[in-house]
Amino acid sequence: MNKNTVIGFVLIGLILFGFSWYNTKEFKEQERARFVADSIAQAEALKNAPKVDSVIMALNDSVARAQMAQAYAAPVYKDSLLEQASKAQEEFFTLENGKIKVTFTSKGAQASQVLVKDYYTHDSLDLYLMRKGASQFAIDFYTDQQISTADFNFTKVAESDTSLTFRLPFGENAYIEHEYTLAPDEYMVDFSLRMVGMDKYISRKSGVAVDWNLDIPRLERGYENEKNYSTIAYKFPGDEKVEDLGLRKADSKEEITTKVEWFAFQQQFFSAIMLAKNDFESGKLSYKFYDVSDADMRLMDCNAEMNLEYSAAPVVEYPFSFYYGPNHYKTLKSYDYGFEKIVPLGGWLIGWINRVIIINFFDYLSRFISNFGIIILLMTIAIKLLISPLTLKSYISSAKMRVLKPEIDKINEKYPKQEDAMKKQQEIMALYKKTGVSMFGGCLPMLLQFPILFAMFRFFPASFELRQQGFLWADDLSTYDAIFELPFHIPLYGDHVSLFAILMAVSMYFYSKMNMDQMPSGNEMAGMRTMQLYFMPIFLLVLCNNFSSGLSYYYMLSNLFTIAQTWVIRKYFVDEKKLYAQLQAKAANAKAPKKSKFQQRLDEMYKQQQELQRQQQQMRNNKR
Repeated sequence: MNKNTVIGFVLIGLILFGFSWYNTKEFKEQERARFVADSIAQAEALKNAPKVDSVIMALNDSVARAQMAQAYAAPVYKDSLLEQASKAQEEFFTLENGKIKVTFTSKGAQASQVLVKDYYTHDSLDLYLMRKGASQFAIDFYTDQQISTADFNFTKVAESDTSLTFRLPFGENAYIEHEYTLAPDEYMVDFSLRMVGMDKYISRKSGVAVDWNLDIPRLERGYENEKNYSTIAYKFPGDEKVEDLGLRKADSKEEITTKVEWFAFQQQFFSAIMLAKNDFESGKLSYKFYDVSDADMRLMDCNAEMNLEYSAAPVVEYPFSFYYGPNHYKTLKSYDYGFEKIVPLGGWLIGWINRVIIINFFDYLSRFISNFGIIILLMTIAIKLLISPLTLKSYISSAKMRVLKPEIDKINEKYPKQEDAMKKQQEIMALYKKTGVSMFGGCLPMLLQFPILFAMFRFFPASFELRQQGFLWADDLSTYDAIFELPFHIPLYGDHVSLFAILMAVSMYFYSKMNMDQMPSGNEMAGMRTMQLYFMPIFLLVLCNNFSSGLSYYYMLSNLFTIAQTWVIRKYFVDEKKLYAQLQAKAANAKAPKKSKFQQRLDEMYKQQQELQRQQQQMRNNKR
């Protein structure tokens, strides 16, 4: 390609770009002129509209005028009964028992407000799981136009102490009926959706859907902590586990293409659950958290669009149930639908420890003791006594390694060179074998304690029993104990000071300091010693400042009892001088140990290394 050809292509490109830019500019000007003309026409058409003219004419912006006109344009329904229902007066009705009070509105025949009795918000107000105007529940379908039951006022046709029945007429012998039943001392509201004669209006292909949008209010102290334990959970029919849209996210959504048994708008300690006894066919679930500064103190916006299987029969009935209540493990479990699995108690092993051991032991103690601080104390003592054999075994193993340190130092002095590292390791391993010391003897008992440690970490923030239970200066063991509110926010730490978190960090510091002599000395271990002594207490202080004060209290007690156990073991169970003498005697009486396959491989590798070094030295000498 010559120079003239290149210049030609460049000029053609510039011409095409210029032409495109000019046409785009002309098109935008034409569109703007058309938009202005349409806006003027809309304004002229609205001049004769009563009560609207003065409002619209006062607006200068053409877009605002168009939006206002649309807002005043009420939908027109082809059926006169629907038209009447859309304009009827809204009424409210109540179902109540000893646990919840549910207020229903005729607008959509749905629950408008739910009061959970015997519980209060963190600031001692009545606990409304659902506030007026915060929920919209509708049955959506298509006839000759799109219908949403939330747009119509149903007529109450039956009422008793335990049930309410609403009806929306569609035509002769055709109606939609909502029946709600609240049994005594239950958190569950049964809901029956009946479609009578609707096969004349709804085609089999159009389908029926449940659309539920709910703004969940903030109920607990600590926005971030409540947010971290709130999500939308759901369960597939026949599955043992429960799925969710994830925790600690700003928003999340998921489209489900298979059947769903139930879904839950889940908060830290309370949930609104909808159960379809014949299953949902598919659906979409989504949530979005409100900002911490939200003026209405809303936590998250939850939405569920769930499809139902529809058969064009003269009578179609869908049985549902709503759960409005606490995330109390045994209460949820009593309904036998797997609701209890929304409580975040941990995975396989951790969850099993919490469900089978910790919860039952906790409940057993609470039968006799009302103070939950004392219950945590007794539970800590029980756990420490249970794992004390592991603690003793771990300490003895560490002590053996510690008393053998002079022998290890001798071996290190014998093989100071880097090329002798393999031989040095062989002798150290031989020493351990003669004395019967295992390098991993102290690690294994500690590892066996970790499941209990993590189980407690999951149990306390999820334990409904601790909610608003006070102890000492903490008025609620399920959240942080703020002894001082800071006038500013510290990243990661928060805007308050938790005393239990401080005490836990201090106990960790003293425990670490107590065990400093158990760590090997030397420059290479200086960083590890500093991390154990300072970094871990500070890290846990920052971590636990926003966590449950019950958790910080438990960790503090655990550290204190570990300190006490260590002192008792040192004083009464382990004499390091006697232990060293025993190891020496065992080494002296030990027969020549048979080398393991691993040791044989080390020997072979060492011989190869020595031969390689010899050859390299010989080559260097030959070059000279």
